[in-house]
Amino acid sequence: MHLRTTISLTVLALASAAWLPSAFTQNPTPPAPDAPQAPAGGAVTVGPSAVTTPFPPVNPADFTAASPTKETVEAFLHAYWGYDSSRVWQVQAILPTPAEGVSRVLILVKSGGGAKDQTAQLSFFTLPDGKFLVADSLLPFGAKPFESYRQILQAGASGPSQGGTSKALEIVEFSDFECPHCKEAQPTIAKLLADYPSVHFVYQDFPLTQVHSEALKASTHGYCVAKAGGNEAFFKFADAVFANQAGLTPTTSDATLKDAETKAGQDPVKIAACSTTAAAKDAIQASLALGAKVGVNSTPTIYINGRGIPANGIPYEMLQKIVEYQAKLDGVPLPPAAPAPPAKPAPSLR
Repeated sequence: MHLRTTISLTVLALASAAWLPSAFTQNPTPPAPDAPQAPAGGAVTVGPSAVTTPFPPVNPADFTAASPTKETVEAFLHAYWGYDSSRVWQVQAILPTPAEGVSRVLILVKSGGGAKDQTAQLSFFTLPDGKFLVADSLLPFGAKPFESYRQILQAGASGPSQGGTSKALEIVEFSDFECPHCKEAQPTIAKLLADYPSVHFVYQDFPLTQVHSEALKASTHGYCVAKAGGNEAFFKFADAVFANQAGLTPTTSDATLKDAETKAGQDPVKIAACSTTAAAKDAIQASLALGAKVGVNSTPTIYINGRGIPANGIPYEMLQKIVEYQAKLDGVPLPPAAPAPPAKPAPSLR
């Protein structure tokens, strides 16, 4: 669904690196030759796999912008893509534009590691303050591109929480009770918290009132459940609402919410009265404002120490890599999750 319920391909590519962004001025180039070729004047800069990649030679004349430096661009790409050992890249050019202080960055990238894989060219623009880039949306930039969002969320994410008490590694989810993709994401969130029990998880309301008629009501009721019963009651309520999401309609939402409140051990009459107060409405508006401040444009979106990614549609193994890599970037000790148990062999037909 449009209107914040899908996330752009550019954000997917830079945030999760599971896809290449079509909106990043992606221009396929001919397949690379079979034999690796080092560029004139030095080795190719590649991703963390540290293998030589047959990218074309870099021309020093293509690095004429005053900023950012090639080192800053490399640090940025490592921050975004470093967890994916199959992805390799080369900064091809950093050029000035007619707009003062705005530079165009060109990157060649391939994923999968095969010499015959198609190479894509990505292009984006960096802004004069060196803190953001522009493709088809505004994204944080720099050697530590997620740090400012991390600080904003550590200070402002005050929704119901669970998991570890330390915010050293914090996952913040912006979600809408009426959003089907948010319902689909809940098992993924639950598995993440089970695999990484030290993670501090915060739920933030982000009701999409333009497309979901009952989302704001569900959010205010959830706020009041948390206020009355604490975190444990809220997550019981949330589980019940998502389980019966089909009941969030103009004619049945009251009954659906009452049922969820009862399952959470709360008095539906008191919760309903609380939900119409200015405090409840202001809390949801504050959560919406917080999401807007860190660039939320879809639900569900999770932020892993400030790194925003969609919470559904990404293979779980890739999500694990992102969590563990972000922890490593931020110097947070995080034991890797236990590997999945091996599949049981099929029973013999004999």
